[in-house]
Amino acid sequence: MFADYHVHTAYSDDSVYPMEDVIRDAIAMQMDEICITDHVDYGIKQDWDCGKEIRYRNGEPFANVDYPRYMAEIGAMKERYGDQIAIKTGMEFGMQKHIIPQYEALFQRYPFDFILLSIHQAEDKEFWTQDFQRGKTQKKYNERYYEEMLHVVKNYRNYSVLAHMDLVVRYDKQGVYPFEKVRPFVEQILQTAIADGKGLEFNTSYHRYGLNDTTPSMDILRLYQDLGGEILTIGSDSHKPEHLGTHFEEANQVLRDLGFRYVCTYERMKPIFHRL
Repeated sequence: MFADYHVHTAYSDDSVYPMEDVIRDAIAMQMDEICITDHVDYGIKQDWDCGKEIRYRNGEPFANVDYPRYMAEIGAMKERYGDQIAIKTGMEFGMQKHIIPQYEALFQRYPFDFILLSIHQAEDKEFWTQDFQRGKTQKKYNERYYEEMLHVVKNYRNYSVLAHMDLVVRYDKQGVYPFEKVRPFVEQILQTAIADGKGLEFNTSYHRYGLNDTTPSMDILRLYQDLGGEILTIGSDSHKPEHLGTHFEEANQVLRDLGFRYVCTYERMKPIFHRL
């Protein structure tokens, strides 16, 4: 099963990759399935129909997905290319604990196949800009990151998998914080996710970010397996053509070597298991 379950298009504020080009490229790569998962980040970004003027950053609208156009185009892509590739409807929810109700309302509006749950910011401060880390010790911002995630997974259920679970590592300028110091938080998060029937994403973007470990780390993957976790998806976190579907053979091999047996695709928020 060659299925990319973390894909961004021009509907995300950080991508200009047209959705139809994504689909055509996936077909050319002989992908079996693709799930479009564009960004929603309440708290820092606005909806197009919010009634306020949309701000721009780096020449791109600092806004969430244009939901009606997004859903209509995914529907059109399914009609046009559905005989060549399975296309699933997803989103990436960049959640924070104080805006959970907004995500719940959005989830109820549309028929989703799959939802990535991500923590991209906390206290309305982004990690990649260093706004969240600034003024905090490495211990403080790492622990706060996982505290935020733990609160969210304990209070929100309408998601499929935890995306790039240790994202904070990607933007930690002080180096990798020791896993054992955050293990208690990670273990609680994984236990909660497993009990709720949720999974974990293997995100292949660690290559292009120059990380020395997988995303999530091998420590997290081993802990997930030890706790009985089995639901895994693989995603490229693509924003450009050169990202799409990259390093999937390696991902499959890493997971097999760890003893995992399956990779999952989704339909109507239900996992479908495929042998690795």
